[in-house]
Amino acid sequence: MSDTKTLNVNGRSYQSMQRPLVVVCVDGCEQEYINQAIQAGVTPFLKKMVAQGTVLTGDCVVPSFTNPNNLSIVTGAPPSVHGICGNYFLDREANQEVMMNDAKYLRAGTIFEAFSNAGAKVAVITAKDKLRGLLGHKMRGGICFSAEKADQATLEQNGVANLLELVGMPLPSVYSAELSEFVFAAGVKLLETQRPDIMYLSTTDYIQHKFAPGTPGANAFYAMMDHYLTQLDALGAVIGLTADHGMNAKTDSAGTPNVIYLQDVLDAKAGNGKTRVILPITDPYVVHHGALGSYATVYLNEGADLASVSRQISAIPGVEVVLTRAEAAARFELPEDRIGDLVIVSERLTVIGTSASRHDLSELKLPLRSHGGISEQKVPLMFNRKLSAIPADHRLRNFDVFFLAMNHAQ
Repeated sequence: MSDTKTLNVNGRSYQSMQRPLVVVCVDGCEQEYINQAIQAGVTPFLKKMVAQGTVLTGDCVVPSFTNPNNLSIVTGAPPSVHGICGNYFLDREANQEVMMNDAKYLRAGTIFEAFSNAGAKVAVITAKDKLRGLLGHKMRGGICFSAEKADQATLEQNGVANLLELVGMPLPSVYSAELSEFVFAAGVKLLETQRPDIMYLSTTDYIQHKFAPGTPGANAFYAMMDHYLTQLDALGAVIGLTADHGMNAKTDSAGTPNVIYLQDVLDAKAGNGKTRVILPITDPYVVHHGALGSYATVYLNEGADLASVSRQISAIPGVEVVLTRAEAAARFELPEDRIGDLVIVSERLTVIGTSASRHDLSELKLPLRSHGGISEQKVPLMFNRKLSAIPADHRLRNFDVFFLAMNHAQ
């Protein structure tokens, strides 16, 4: 933006910058991925960020899933403000389980909406198309597209056309590292050719679901990312990097998934039809996690007793915490009207399913890795600039990344 402006978005002030700002959300990235890649010597730029920039650790939003955290990052606020509390939820008014991809569920404006309406040039690139409508909601002009459907992008709908030619890559598979690489490669090309004031790059966690930190597959992914971050830095961008959530193995010592099939358990203990288990991790892309995560909500039907069901769930091995709706809304800053009567979080090595018959794990070629719980809450907050004057008592969150970059980067 040509002149300095400070805009208020959801109760926080953001100052426009003289240099382009690139914020990267690395899906499923716990700090150990970066640490191991640096130690392996494959990420010289990330090593430089550690030495010359700022490296912090923040908490993501629980449930530690993609949609609620991406929307927290781009609104600078928790789900209690923006309303997106999962990838999937029970719409009580319609009595229907639905994806939370429609912008009609969004209750707050984004940083992109505010700055684009103030005249800033904004570019938003996401790996999966499920986020595009939410992230680009009410943006004025600018660029917004997904790598998944890059071949369908038009100037009228997405602000850019001929993407495959521009980026120099074929359309990637949705289940590939190349889907995230396309996001980075497109970001570099746009910064070179159109120089947006603000750019948001959001990847997919396909690799993190498959590979643990320090493994060859993981290190190759972070080496690829490092290559593009180097170019973004060389083009003069201020870079802020965070994650939507971490990732953990969810298996026993033999590599067998540790799964609580909660609907099966409750049908046996409380009676068929007394409860309804909803898994907010559910999205169209379940091959790499089988729709299994460490967070679930339970709705009680007529005749079910809240205290009794809560005790039954608490007694299940692998359950970390059981909260009432009000308790979960307060502890995790969630919209109370969009979660179940009970919220269940499982321990680090355990995931929650509905019924065994509803989960197809045949496509899992490697031991199950997933997320969703408190155990995946710690994520990196990294910047290629020194930050100044961060209040010592401030609880750092992944959704501070824009605020820190725009107000505190030197």
